[in-house]
Amino acid sequence: MELIPLKENVGVEVRGADLAALSDDDFAALRRAWVDSGVMVIRDQALDGAALQALAARFGELESPPASERSARDGAGADEAPFVWYISNVVENGKPIGSLGAGEAEWHTDMSYLDAPPTASLLYAQEIPPSGGNTSFGSMAAALDALPAHLRAVIEGRTAKHNSSYTSAGELRKGAEAVNDPSQAPGVSHPIVRTHPESGRQSIFLGRRRNGYIDGLPLAESERALDEIWEFCGRDEFYYEHVWRTGDLIVWDNRSMIHRREAFDASSRRVMLRAQVKGDRPR
Repeated sequence: MELIPLKENVGVEVRGADLAALSDDDFAALRRAWVDSGVMVIRDQALDGAALQALAARFGELESPPASERSARDGAGADEAPFVWYISNVVENGKPIGSLGAGEAEWHTDMSYLDAPPTASLLYAQEIPPSGGNTSFGSMAAALDALPAHLRAVIEGRTAKHNSSYTSAGELRKGAEAVNDPSQAPGVSHPIVRTHPESGRQSIFLGRRRNGYIDGLPLAESERALDEIWEFCGRDEFYYEHVWRTGDLIVWDNRSMIHRREAFDASSRRVMLRAQVKGDRPR
């Protein structure tokens, strides 16, 4: 295998890997590259749901898809890969086969509103639109290293509330109520400066901007600080933008990365397979 850095601060492309026949030593090397770089790109793969699930399970215990995101698209295949679900805008027989549609998904950390957010997310491209739908991945470890001292002082030793009301696409979750005061939004609180349990490196852990709140601060002060921190974290040197090709697999570390997706033409088809690995409580 060959490991090619994607950018100075974030990401690695893996070439020459046979994902169907990875030895324990090869997988250990992949895992090290993933932890060190935050996001790993492996192109030209031919995976079905079962193969993606088997690979994801080598990273750890898998999360089950939410009931609302289970897909009936592949019939019996869902029984062969119960931990894989679809990210798609495609509608078949009047029913969406996946979630998130064709709109933009804002910068976020997957399911950070849980007590134990997922460790790893794997996304595989089955069908890609002619343009649009690029996914960007931001290193919150690199952002923390460069964070101005006055902002570091604001977040050091503090926790932030991770709102569970809205999806990354800005949609109110089924059964949730709209909340105007972020300090009163439902969700859990996690340390804003998180220590990676494998690398020991620290990173910013914010989840997403909407309804975020720095615990213990006056609301206006929290809003100003979060606006400034999010703007800083969106600087070009901290993120890698991926232009998808069919057969691409991306694995990112949910403990140290944020990601977003740009919108694409809703009349084009985009079908992605996703698997997710259970995590532990941030510290």
